[in-house]
Amino acid sequence: MKKLSLVLLLIMCCTVAFAQQGQQVEMADALRSSGKIYVVVATISIIFVGLAIFLFTIDRRLKKVENEK
Repeated sequence: MKKLSLVLLLIMCCTVAFAQQGQQVEMADALRSSGKIYVVVATISIIFVGLAIFLFTIDRRLKKVENEK
């Protein structure tokens, strides 16, 4: 649980560091105006959550295999 909270904290710090003001992105404005930006964000979120769950399950399996030896 500590690893997960640390990862989330680091991700939040990185997103703040990479946020830039003053630049207008035309594609983002078009997606936002049509409401499709929420679909993009939801899709990316689902992919990241799926990858995180997959990696944690692999980690558990590897720990079980290492403990059996």
